[in-house]
Amino acid sequence: MRLLWLVCALILAFSSTLRLYSSQEKPTETSTQPPVLLQDFRPHSMLRVPITVLTHCKFPAIDIHTHFVQRLHGSTEQRDQYVRVMDDNQIAISVSMDATLGKSLDEHQRFLCKEHPERFAIFVNIDWQGTGKLGDWTSWDCNRPDFARRVAEQLRTAKQQGACGVKFFKQFGLEYRNSDGSLIRIDDPRWDPIWEACGELRLPVLIHSADPAAFFLPIDANNERYEELLRHPEWSFYGKDFPSFDELLAALNRVVAKFPKTIFIGAHVASNAEDLETVSQWLDHNPNLYLDTASRISELGRQPNTARNFFMKYQDRILFGTDGPWPDQRLSCYWRFFETRDDYFPYSEKEFPPQGLWQIYGIELPDEVLKKIYFENACRLISGMSEKYERAAATLPAIK
Repeated sequence: MRLLWLVCALILAFSSTLRLYSSQEKPTETSTQPPVLLQDFRPHSMLRVPITVLTHCKFPAIDIHTHFVQRLHGSTEQRDQYVRVMDDNQIAISVSMDATLGKSLDEHQRFLCKEHPERFAIFVNIDWQGTGKLGDWTSWDCNRPDFARRVAEQLRTAKQQGACGVKFFKQFGLEYRNSDGSLIRIDDPRWDPIWEACGELRLPVLIHSADPAAFFLPIDANNERYEELLRHPEWSFYGKDFPSFDELLAALNRVVAKFPKTIFIGAHVASNAEDLETVSQWLDHNPNLYLDTASRISELGRQPNTARNFFMKYQDRILFGTDGPWPDQRLSCYWRFFETRDDYFPYSEKEFPPQGLWQIYGIELPDEVLKKIYFENACRLISGMSEKYERAAATLPAIK
C-alpha cells in the first residue's frame, strides 16, 4: 500500500511540473514572410567602402579574346557601336576568335576590317565537321585520314591572308567525336601536324580546354555554382559521358610540352583560375604556355592576394582578354580589378549573380605590369601586332 501511495505522489508531482513548464512557454510565432528561392536571392551589401570609378584602362589595350560572330551576329551597326565603346575604354585592338578556315575568314575580314582596318585582328578556328552530317561522326571531316595535313595547308594560306593565330573551342575534347563515337582527345597524335604547323607559322594557339571545375561535379548542395548550373544545366560536364576536369587539363599540358616551339595561350587562365598554384606549376614547366584573363576576373578577384602575387610573378605570361564584346559597365569591372584596391564590387553588370555567389576585390597592379598585360605581351607574341598596335593606338581619341 505504501508503494502505491509513493507512485501516485510521483505522478502528481510530475504532472504539476509539466503544467508549470507549459504555462511559462511563449506561443510559437509563425512568420508570414514566404521563403525566398535561391534563384531570386539578390542581397544588397551593407558595406560602406571607397569606390573608384574607372571609365577606361590606364594604357591603350589589346583585347586578345573576343567573339564578334557569336555576340554581334553580323550586325554592322553593333560593330560600329562597339568601336565607339573601344574608343571610350581605350581598347586599341580587339582580336576576334570567330573566323573559320576557308571562306569564313574572307567574310569575317570584310565584316571587321573593311571599315576599321587597324582596330581588329583575327584568329581562325578549324572546321572539324566539313560537309559531314550532325550526329553522323563517321561523316565528319576530322575523321578522314588526311584531315590534319589539309588543315596545316589551310593554316599556311590563312597566315598569308592575314590571320595571326588559331582558336580551339572547348568542343574539341568535350563534344567532337571519333568515328566510333568516343570523344576526340586533345592529345591524339593525329593532330600533331596541326600543332607543328602553328609553331612553324608563328601562329599562337589560343585554346579553351575545360570550364570551371564545379561544372564537372554533381549539381548538388555542395556545388558552389549550384544556382548557375540550375539555370544552365547544359553547362554541366559531370558523369561518364565526359572526361574529368583533371584529364582534360593533363591532355592539354602533354600537348604543350610535346611542341615547345608552338606558343599556347590557355584561355580563361588555362581553364583553372580557381587553382593558381597548379597553373604556376604548368607555367614553370612549359615556357611556351601563356594565359588570358577572359571571363575570369570573377574567379581571380575573390582571391586578391593570391591573384596579385600570381600576376606579379608571371607578368610576362599573361594577356588581357574579356570574352566580349561587352558593354561599358562590364569593361569597367576589368579596369577596376586590375588598377584599384577596391573592396567587394561586382564583376559584371548582369543581375547578381551571373556566375558565382560572390563579389570581387581589386589587385592594383603597378604600371609596368599593366603595360605588359594590356598590350606588350600580345605585341611580343603575335606576328605583326606591334606595328598594328602603334597605328591603332594613335587613332584613339584623347581622354578628357
